[in-house]
Amino acid sequence: MLFNALRFEAGWLLCVLGGSWIAALTGAVLLGWHFWRCAQPGEWRFIAAFALLGLGVDGGLHLVGGFDFGEQTLIAGLLPLWLWMLWPLFATLVFHSLAWLWRFPLVAAACGALGGPLSYLGGAALANVSLAPWLLPVQAVIWAVLCLGISRYVQRFSITRHD
Repeated sequence: MLFNALRFEAGWLLCVLGGSWIAALTGAVLLGWHFWRCAQPGEWRFIAAFALLGLGVDGGLHLVGGFDFGEQTLIAGLLPLWLWMLWPLFATLVFHSLAWLWRFPLVAAACGALGGPLSYLGGAALANVSLAPWLLPVQAVIWAVLCLGISRYVQRFSITRHD
């Protein structure tokens, strides 16, 4: 569990500081390692879905003016690769180092409401991204709902797996 969390933190830092080329390499290595050594059967589907969700959520927030990436190259005009890569990397935590959290849906929602915006605030400062004044409160709601949804999903998944 600790190695899983440290891998994510290292990946987050490399993606944010390194930009899109480093994020592509970091993501490939860390996701490859995760699928090779850690992933549960079928976990790739969850990670892929979460990556697509991230493109939609953060891409939508960019389109309505939440992010200003300056001159950075964007995937499909939505997000820089380094920001998008954080979504599948976060998803590698769900069934591993964060597995304990999902048993407590309200705690998970509170952690999402606090941790999500703090991650964006730190990443924006390090990657020279401007955030609209309304973005962090919106991110708090989004990540609270996401973490609550993950909690419910994991609880159903665990019940289904053990039946």
